[in-house]
Amino acid sequence: MKIQEQENILADMCVIAPTVYRDNRGCFFESWNEREFSQLTGANFHFVQDNRSVSKAHVLRGLHYQVSRPQGKIVTALKGTIFDVAVDLRKSSPTFGKWFGIELSGINKLQVWIPPGFAHGFLVCSPVAEVAYKTTDYYSPKDERCIVWNDPVLDIDWQARDTPILSSKDAAGDPFELAELFE
Repeated sequence: MKIQEQENILADMCVIAPTVYRDNRGCFFESWNEREFSQLTGANFHFVQDNRSVSKAHVLRGLHYQVSRPQGKIVTALKGTIFDVAVDLRKSSPTFGKWFGIELSGINKLQVWIPPGFAHGFLVCSPVAEVAYKTTDYYSPKDERCIVWNDPVLDIDWQARDTPILSSKDAAGDPFELAELFE
């Protein structure tokens, strides 16, 4: 596992590139190693929940976060390709109000660490994508919030060629200016 340098990455985030061993049978890699992650990043988080979603092309999920029980996440695309986005909602952060996006796919095997205090979302860029993410806290429906995906203040370039498919909850997300934020 190594940390991959990325231009414009937000404070405390990182992109993880696993060491992939390939041969004529296929490949093998560790998708998670807590000891290595802690040594590389200095972050010491324990994950309590694993989530998976399967979505069709043009589905956009997000921008989600939890206020009282913020979740750190390691996100990976197991199959297909997504454009993954994180927004820093920590008012004390040097990258507050900024967003970072990266292509994650079953082919590139990259993972992104999104610390607590960020909103998260992704757009499916392939016919189907299966996404997995580990979280540092449990899902809490009463704490869940959503920022509208096309907020003009954030001005996220989702790299979408077509109109995204949204849930009613995501379509009705709050504007960034009204979002509950972190200190």
